[in-house]
Amino acid sequence: MLTLTKKTEAGLLTFVLEGRLDTTTAPRLEKELAAALPGVTRLVLDLQALEYISSAGLRVLLSTQKQMVRQQGQMVVRHASPAVTEIFEITGFSDILTLEA
Repeated sequence: MLTLTKKTEAGLLTFVLEGRLDTTTAPRLEKELAAALPGVTRLVLDLQALEYISSAGLRVLLSTQKQMVRQQGQMVVRHASPAVTEIFEITGFSDILTLEA
């Protein structure tokens, strides 16, 4: 189960993810991001309450990161839980994504 909360203000879009980002929930996040990204210059993904991320979730983050950097602006991943941070480190995503504590 994944709960998404989004907040938009003047080019800034913040998504708060809670629960699990896996094979069943990643397509939903991808769809929500695609609908919300037009006009956004800064995207913040708050992962404080994200318990787990699978390779499907990592793929969504990577493709969104590429889109933001190449076309629109900046993406920041904020407040990743220790479990998610460990996955980022093991997979090398900690070197690819812009992570903030």
